[in-house]
Amino acid sequence: MKSTLRFALLTSTLLAGAAQAEDVTLTIESWRNDDLAIWQEKLIPAFEAAHPGIKVVFAPTAPAEYNAVLNSKLDAGSAGDLVTCRPFDASLELYNKGQLADLSGLAAMANFSDVAKSAWQTDDGKATFCVPMASVIHGFIYNADAFAELGIEVPKTEAEFFAALDKIKADGTYIPMAMGTNDQWEAATMGYNNIGPNYWKGEEGRKALIAGTQKLTDEAWVAPFRQLAKWKDYLGDGFEAQTYPDSQNLFTLGRAAIYPAGSWEISGFNTQASFKMGAFAPPVQAAGDTCYISDHTDIALGMNAKSAHPEQTKAFLEWVGSPEFATLYANALPGFFSLNSTPVTMEDPLAKEFVSWRETCQPTIRSTYQILSRGTPNLENETWNASANVIKGTETPEDAAKRLQDGLASWYEPQK
Repeated sequence: MKSTLRFALLTSTLLAGAAQAEDVTLTIESWRNDDLAIWQEKLIPAFEAAHPGIKVVFAPTAPAEYNAVLNSKLDAGSAGDLVTCRPFDASLELYNKGQLADLSGLAAMANFSDVAKSAWQTDDGKATFCVPMASVIHGFIYNADAFAELGIEVPKTEAEFFAALDKIKADGTYIPMAMGTNDQWEAATMGYNNIGPNYWKGEEGRKALIAGTQKLTDEAWVAPFRQLAKWKDYLGDGFEAQTYPDSQNLFTLGRAAIYPAGSWEISGFNTQASFKMGAFAPPVQAAGDTCYISDHTDIALGMNAKSAHPEQTKAFLEWVGSPEFATLYANALPGFFSLNSTPVTMEDPLAKEFVSWRETCQPTIRSTYQILSRGTPNLENETWNASANVIKGTETPEDAAKRLQDGLASWYEPQK
């Protein structure tokens, strides 16, 4: 009897040890280094509570370094199990190289429309390789207290926009606009691709560029650079060396009145700014013009094809595709608008302002993301550099546009 009991105890101990040994840790690669606390405090605990035996670590990289770091890790076989996916070409390239797994078979994919999935599919739509998480909307966030203090109305046209900047600059209390060019990407993302859709008419121009019926040297594509060149006078001293975090700090500390933005800034700004904030869409060229906004399918989550824990990784991705995650994510990160088909009620007033523009403006995505950045030189990265140069005044709008066009035409057949 005693030996039977000892055997039973030994067996249960071994089984418990085996179960413990089966516990796995999944690592998420991401460029979103400013939402680390939300993953650690809200999202991951919710998953782990329902999935004992699976631990998750969120391990972000600085945005400007992410693509290069991720590619190096994937090539070396050291990348995490879960890969945060850029939309369109960057992630498609990883899939074509066999580095992202086909996730078409996940049950949660039924929760997303074809439009939501299109940014993370093969051109023929037969394979979907990332679970859609959110889109982001571009515009401008402003210090509402500063606007009230200076008697500035929210600008709707370009003339009103520059009149507001002139008034802020003349007063001298605030830097008119917080943006630097050190990191380059924000000059294109929150500069060129923020204001540009009003010039090239959103999807009409973007698709014409892909078709080869418009060129980057056409007026609709050069004009946004001309506006960016005017920004130089409103960015404050030393903007050339100003990093992305520097710009965020200038605004949230109340030293700058306007911040060229993506809606992803909302959650961070809510915790850091002590003043009332508002947001306005990119001003149109003239009153009565149709407005266009970049409502960009921004972020998704895929599986490293060489993950040592494919089943657990798929379990996490099924959860990411669930209505539960959509509600948690959209409200934990206001400004990341859920792509899940299940409606999500948002609570944040600034997020509500951004998303309200969908009712009056035509949506588009960033011009460089689909097809046009598959070759070398990479149009997306070159647009970062060109936008920064134009703002600094080291390259004219016309020269920047010609350089981008020549680079695109060197490898993209419809533009030759």
